[in-house]
Amino acid sequence: MERPSLEFNLPDTHGEGKLYVVDSLNNLNKLNVCPAESQHSLDQEDNTGGAGESMAGSNAGNQRLFFVTFVLTLTVSLALVSFVIFLIFQTRNEVDQISSRLLSEKKNIEELKKLNNIILKHLNQSRIKE
Repeated sequence: MERPSLEFNLPDTHGEGKLYVVDSLNNLNKLNVCPAESQHSLDQEDNTGGAGESMAGSNAGNQRLFFVTFVLTLTVSLALVSFVIFLIFQTRNEVDQISSRLLSEKKNIEELKKLNNIILKHLNQSRIKE
């Protein structure tokens, strides 16, 4: 197999033009060295070359999205915990009120029992006298 000469007379270009020409020559050299696999690998390099910056931007976007999601999750969790604590205090207040009512009702029932006993004694005494 004859390989074509890679010696070219490069025109006198400036800046990015030289880099583009050198890059093109490197790609040609890769094609000549391994023509069967080179097109696939060059396509991958071209795809990942431009995607490096977009991957970095995508990665930063993913991190930002993760951070926003994390902050929202923490906020919702804090709100739920605050609501549960509020419900616990409300329930405790209601239980305290019910307990105080039960104690006062218990006292009232005991007083009624005493009055009932006094009335029964009085009735028993009045029957005996009759």
